[in-house]
Amino acid sequence: MNKKPKVVVIGGGSGISVVLRGLKYLPIELTAIVSVADDGGSSGTLRKEFDSPPPGDLRNVLIALSDVEPIIEDVFQYRFKENSSIGAHPLGNLLIMAMNEITGNIGEAVDRLRKLFNIKAKILPSTTENIVLYAETENGKIIEGESNIPFSNEKIKKVFYKNERKAPIENLKVLEEADLIVFGIGSLYTSLIPNLLLEGMKESLRKTKGKIVYICNAMQQPGETTGYSADDHIQAICDVIGDNIIDEIVVDTREIPEEILKRYKKQNSDRVIVEKEKIKNRNIEVIDRDILEIDSKGMIRHHPYKLSATLYSLIDKWGEFYK
Repeated sequence: MNKKPKVVVIGGGSGISVVLRGLKYLPIELTAIVSVADDGGSSGTLRKEFDSPPPGDLRNVLIALSDVEPIIEDVFQYRFKENSSIGAHPLGNLLIMAMNEITGNIGEAVDRLRKLFNIKAKILPSTTENIVLYAETENGKIIEGESNIPFSNEKIKKVFYKNERKAPIENLKVLEEADLIVFGIGSLYTSLIPNLLLEGMKESLRKTKGKIVYICNAMQQPGETTGYSADDHIQAICDVIGDNIIDEIVVDTREIPEEILKRYKKQNSDRVIVEKEKIKNRNIEVIDRDILEIDSKGMIRHHPYKLSATLYSLIDKWGEFYK
């Protein structure tokens, strides 16, 4: 029996879906640990009504990992009319909430849907508790709710939960047994770090036998990381999990056309500057690869297949696999 490398991706929002969309085709044991801090839109309404973790990011991950992605996307993303009795919820959210009602557990609900749609990768909510994310700005202002944090117009000092929240034991076990752990692209404070704040995560990341890789955002996110360099992103993560845990950072420092950058600057965004020597002084290796593309709308995106090929190449101890 072949032993495949175990790869775990941690994140949320649309960023984790980009990473998973390429990795799902590779000969690996793939697990996604997905943030459930979202409280906006349909997810926010459903989490209040059912006192449950929100389904939105889990829905997007189910779509990204499906082998029949376009069809599943059409079904899962279909929204009923806003003035209907169902209230403009995506069908995928309703399916997850229905299965949650049947099983009594959001993790079991997603696992059953994963099997129903023949998705090979594991999908684990970062916690099965209904959590509320808070942020403290550098001016001391406290913001309640994940969806409100990017609109504070103040620099974020930290994000936190008021009460200690635990990561499920299964999630910690998966991390400790992983051969590669990937901190996904996306919103730093509202998609990635909410996963790392959970009790047990820091300890399991230190225990893991695998390499830990951070894919840095290409562009600054207004309201969250305005003015941030790649090293600033790393520092925000280290403030939560400690130093000497991240082994490598994946970036693309190739030139971006000036007309594209001008468009971002009008939206109070800019390129994330990569100060390689500063990062290397943290004992973090910089992996600089051609992984970005400009989409049809002129937006800078990570190319899912180029990115997955880069991540696959970072797995160590190849002699242990595919025997």
